[in-house]
Amino acid sequence: MIAQLPGTVLSVDVSEGDSVSAGDKVLVIEAMKMENIITTEVGGAVLAVHVKEGDKVEAGQELVEIA
Repeated sequence: MIAQLPGTVLSVDVSEGDSVSAGDKVLVIEAMKMENIITTEVGGAVLAVHVKEGDKVEAGQELVEIA
């Protein structure tokens, strides 16, 4: 999963090894004073989480790997 806009990670709701389904909440990013809930478009296993709470992210940055 790739960040679509820059912001600050408010919460990470998955861990490596978790199973997720399409539509599951993965994390929340604050951007432009709004909380953006990021959901997965595909189901699978979380292979890696590249961010943690409080991290600043840029558009295009990899957030979570799901396969």
